[in-house]
Amino acid sequence: MKTKIIKSALVLAIAAASSATVSAQEVTLRLVSAFAENGIYVQHLLPWISKVNAEGKGVLQINFIGGPKAIPTFEVGNAVKTGVVDMALNTGAFYTNVMPEADFLKLTQIPVAEQRKNGAFDAINKVWNEKGNMQYLARTVESQPFHIYTNKKVDKPDLSGQKIRITPVYRDFFQSLNANVITTPPGEVYTALERGVVDGYGWPIGGIFDLNWHEKTKFRIDPGFYDAEVSLVMNLPAYKKLTDAQRNYLQKQLLALEAENTFWVKYGIDETARQAKAGIQTISFDAATSKAYKDKAYDIAWTSALKQSPEIAARFKSLFSK
Repeated sequence: MKTKIIKSALVLAIAAASSATVSAQEVTLRLVSAFAENGIYVQHLLPWISKVNAEGKGVLQINFIGGPKAIPTFEVGNAVKTGVVDMALNTGAFYTNVMPEADFLKLTQIPVAEQRKNGAFDAINKVWNEKGNMQYLARTVESQPFHIYTNKKVDKPDLSGQKIRITPVYRDFFQSLNANVITTPPGEVYTALERGVVDGYGWPIGGIFDLNWHEKTKFRIDPGFYDAEVSLVMNLPAYKKLTDAQRNYLQKQLLALEAENTFWVKYGIDETARQAKAGIQTISFDAATSKAYKDKAYDIAWTSALKQSPEIAARFKSLFSK
């Protein structure tokens, strides 16, 4: 009888130890979004989070805290840098207060899969590690050119007399087009349009319906320029604390997420058609003017980048360009 009790106790002890080991090997990462929860960027990410959690029991879990109501949009970058949160869905344009180089990501002209092969991804991480205390994990949005949306029709690339809402993404370019620029968080743009505080805004081809901006938008200027970058970034110390098993599992899931980026090509086509159906008219220029307009966008952005951070910008330009 005593032997059976000892054996039972031993089994329970082993089970408890095993359970403690599993618990110790599982990590939960707190993730916040700089974008609204009802927007396409978050909605596209949520199934991935569910998949990570379903397949990662005992290894790694992600706790999605929320969007700008949890942490204001322009404070998310610093929250990752300082470890207030572990991960964020963010765009470089929203955390230039952490490092100006974050905005350079809009200038990539090759897909992220190629960036991983040609050294661009590693070059980004070197800078993000050293200057942002971050690990650049994955690019979740690409093939989404930016456009100028306006309520004042133009017949040439000139925004004289127009008040245009910006982020750092387009500041220099829009100013070169003679716009009066105003910076506001995305959540304030609808009211700004409604009240005439701004005449237009810069934004990618997709997403304006999520924010109801189509209700206050008359025109979109073509062609698009740059490529909207939305990525997952992580606090560097938190990343380094991961075990090999956790890091390998996360990497596997990140690559699977990037493999879904073909979604954005069709999404862009669908959103263009949807805008037309909603009554947003397209302003187009002749071929020569369109080329000069797009070339000017890149020339101005790279000139600014090279002034801000000469060595890094030069390195990025050689790796980001076609």
